[in-house]
Amino acid sequence: MFEIISQILRYIFIIIMYLFLLSIIRLIYLDIKSMDVKRTYTDRAYLKVVNRLDSLDFKMEEYYVLGTQTIIGRSNRCDITIKDKFVSKEHLAIREDEGSYFIEDLNSQNGTFLNGEEVYDIMELQDGDKIGVGFIQLLFVENRG
Repeated sequence: MFEIISQILRYIFIIIMYLFLLSIIRLIYLDIKSMDVKRTYTDRAYLKVVNRLDSLDFKMEEYYVLGTQTIIGRSNRCDITIKDKFVSKEHLAIREDEGSYFIEDLNSQNGTFLNGEEVYDIMELQDGDKIGVGFIQLLFVENRG
């Protein structure tokens, strides 16, 4: 009887060890995959989330590549969805025009902030600008070259 219990415990221990190793391999894979994704941002402008992602009540990516027109809001139809209750369904737009990027508030309820000042009109974005949307802070990174 003791030998059977010993064998069962031995197999359980081996299974736990394999599960532990698989979880470590998975974490390494996800880390390498995220490094690969970051390399794609070198040729386009993008937004980097400044907030700690683990402190948010909703899921967000670390980086968002900007297209020729990017709509940010709470709606799932937006290009960048922020499920913050202080973000309007269609909160703001960032548009590219002749190599420059411009930000425009889309009549949002709580406003859009650029470097701490509320956006009332279309404004040009500069590399390093901080965009405030609800509780989210986004850093505008423009890669020229």
